[in-house]
Parts: sequence; structure tokens; C-alpha cells
Amino acid sequence: WTSPCTTSMAGASACTSSEQWWQRWYRGCMTTLNRAFESRSWSRIPAGSADLKLIACDMDGTLVLPDGRLPEELWPLLERLGERGITFVPASGRQYATLAAMFEGRPGRSSFIAENGNLVVHQGQVISSDSLEPGTVHEVIDLVRGADRDLGLVVCGRETAWIERTDAGFEGEVRRYYAELRKVSDLHEVEDTVLKLAIYDADDSATVADTMLEPLSATHQVVVSGSNWVDVMTPWPDNGRAWLRLQAELGLGAQQTAAFGDYHNDLELLAAAQWSFAMANAHPDVIAAARYIAPANSELGVIRVLEHLLGL
Repeated sequence: WTSPCTTSMAGASACTSSEQWWQRWYRGCMTTLNRAFESRSWSRIPAGSADLKLIACDMDGTLVLPDGRLPEELWPLLERLGERGITFVPASGRQYATLAAMFEGRPGRSSFIAENGNLVVHQGQVISSDSLEPGTVHEVIDLVRGADRDLGLVVCGRETAWIERTDAGFEGEVRRYYAELRKVSDLHEVEDTVLKLAIYDADDSATVADTMLEPLSATHQVVVSGSNWVDVMTPWPDNGRAWLRLQAELGLGAQQTAAFGDYHNDLELLAAAQWSFAMANAHPDVIAAARYIAPANSELGVIRVLEHLLGL
């Protein structure tokens, strides 16, 4: 490497270009990144070229708009997908009751992947469910209680979600994702089949995953599912395995499936679909893993890509 600057005999530095070297370096990096994005852009796929039968779509940061609403443009699209015999599957860390309520009364909503793959429902029937052993549940309850951080815990059960922390800030955040929610004075006394444990960190969930919960990662999945959420689950379930179970139930393979996601808990889901899309607003790890890049959720990325793929 040769510096664009030279030193005069008097010791003063004189730049050989009107631009500083770091400005040229930065511009070069951005050009390289833009070219990489363009080479994997959804718009490079020929319109109407995908023979899709199954679509999995993450919710928060992917389909849901930044203000928390589902886009109105989704409903006519779902009707057209149904007319073509294409199954659209919401896949999320949210509980099943929440997902079902979001799509209540809409045609063709027969399949859901909930609780980050721990619960798969097809046509109203549970086709897959995984649960944590009680010892792990009690261990995490005590860890959260004894932490020196601003943490809150949701015990995600088959029956409902459970919390013992009830301040307005935490409860309001929880109710965004859990339509069925009960408050108890002691989480140790909950009698329910626990699908996963969701820990809320008001500052940074990745720090909790890498420190307090790190010992659990040897025997369980510790998954950062958002900037403020980290999930503890059994070693085997994830959105990808749940997706494979649903594919098997419907007799479909990766070639006829598409998946959309934005965060680490979507990585396995994307890997199980030939048509995998990371949102432009996704975590860099997800963008690196996906086959294609879709517009951001704020730009109706999922809807625009599906209309393009199917020639609608």
C-alpha cells in the first residue's frame, strides 16, 4: 500500500490529490458494497419466474411496518396467493394466539410457526411442539431475578404467557407480542408446558446472551431474536426445523418455498428455502446468509418481492 500523501523536505505533508486518502478509501468501500447489494437484488430475478407453493415470513422487522401495523396491501395479496394455491405462513417469535389474532378472519390463514419454531400449527392442528424441562425454567427465573441489569422474563407456555414483573413499561412491551398473558406473583409456581423463555433487556439483548446466559448455550439454544429480546429454547427447535416439518406435512421441498427474515432467529428459516430473502434493514449476518436482498419493511419489501416473483 502506498500513501497518497508525500512529505516535503521541510517535513510538511502535501496531499497528491484534492481528496484525502481516507475519503477515496471510504468511497471505494461503499462502491463495493453497493455492487454486492445490486448483484443479489430481488429486482434481478426475472418477473414471474418462481413456482412457489409455500411462503414463510417473519413478522417484526420483515412484514410488520415500523409503526407496528400490518400493511393494508397484504390482504389483497393473500387473496391472490390463495387463488393460486400458495400457502402463506407467518413465522415469528410471537405466540400462536397473537399471530392467529393478527390474521383472524383473513382467507387462507391455516398455518403458523410460533414461538421461534417451538410450535407449528397447520389447519388448526398442532403438528410440532417442543418444551423446556422444568429445571432449566427455574434456573433462568433465578438468573433473571438476580441480574444486575434491567431484565424481565416471559415464561412462554402452551396455555398462555406468564410474567411476574408488572411495571407499565415492561408489561406494555410484552403485550406487543403476547395476546394471551397472565400475571403471577411467582413464576416458579407456573404449571404449564413451557415452550421457551423470553428475556427482555432494556439495553442490549446480545450482552445478556454473551454473558449471563452463555453457560446455557452448551445445552440449549440461546437466540438473540431482537435488539431487546433473547430466547432460551431446547437444543433442537428453530424456525428452520419447524419449516422443514411443515414442508414435509405439505409434501413440498425447498425449490417451491420462499422465506423472508431480518434477524438471527430467521437464519435457519432462510437456509431451508431456495428463495431466501433478507430485508434491506436486516442484521448484517442475515444479509450475508440470504440468497437475495429485499427492500426494507418500511418499503413494503415482502409484498413487492412476492408480486414480482409471481408476476402479479
